[in-house]
Amino acid sequence: MSSVTDKPLRGVLPVLHTPFTPDGQIDGPSLHREIDWAFATGADGVVVAMVSEILRLGYRRRLDLVTRVCQAIGGRGFSVISVGAESTAEAVEFARHAESLGASAVMAIPPVATALGMVATRDYFATIAGSVSIPLVVQDASGYVGAAIDMGVYLGLLEQFGAGRIFFKPEASPLGPNLSKLRDATGGKARIFEGSGGINLVDCHRRGIAGTMPGTDLLDGIVALWRALEAGDEERIYQLSLPIGALVALQIQGGLDGFLAIEKYLLKKRGLFENSVQIQPVGWHLDPETQAEVDRLFTRLQRVI
Repeated sequence: MSSVTDKPLRGVLPVLHTPFTPDGQIDGPSLHREIDWAFATGADGVVVAMVSEILRLGYRRRLDLVTRVCQAIGGRGFSVISVGAESTAEAVEFARHAESLGASAVMAIPPVATALGMVATRDYFATIAGSVSIPLVVQDASGYVGAAIDMGVYLGLLEQFGAGRIFFKPEASPLGPNLSKLRDATGGKARIFEGSGGINLVDCHRRGIAGTMPGTDLLDGIVALWRALEAGDEERIYQLSLPIGALVALQIQGGLDGFLAIEKYLLKKRGLFENSVQIQPVGWHLDPETQAEVDRLFTRLQRVI
């Protein structure tokens, strides 16, 4: 089940949300609807990562989710599987499992429970990359989980493995300037993806990213925005980016749980999910007034699309 393309990762690669039944099992039919809709909407591939709730799924359900996703793609596009774990050994196991299922690439954040120095962080990523033959996306998710990654780690990995094997998803704040620093420090060799949900997509695209990894909830808007950016259609860029940015601003206020609550609400609103069940406990809930503003902005975005 290799990727439909041998080209490097590029384009719009939405992170899937994991639908659950009321008793906490993965909802297979809803997951298939989400994946089918993603490709029908114009996604270049799909991703399993933080907003897939992988940090709360547990070992068994995490492997189950990845298996279901890789099998459902059916050669329609890229598949990127997040494999970061608290131990290097488990991260390697997740990476090899993803590769065995035909994943296009794996992605990893550093461990979240241990503050690692630069050498230990580089060794962690290097061991994961060396355990598989597919590319590794090195993710700094420190905007909402984990610690920031030192530039020396990025440069060392790129030198060791090459630009075809190591990609980057830097999310430390300030996103745009940090992205440019990485681009310039590597002489433009680094293939960089942004993951701001869309709020920084315009700025990051102008800095030379290879692609974006948003949530699935606003995918139609993100695909339209990406195409407008690629075409240089300035008027349409801002017609689309302003409501997207306003929606993501509401999500950011609740951190990872804010993204999850609003994104699952919108997937249910679209008819893709049966419910908006999240793995408990969570630290942020969608209140009625925020929901009303989400509805207003979503309606405005749909009119523009």
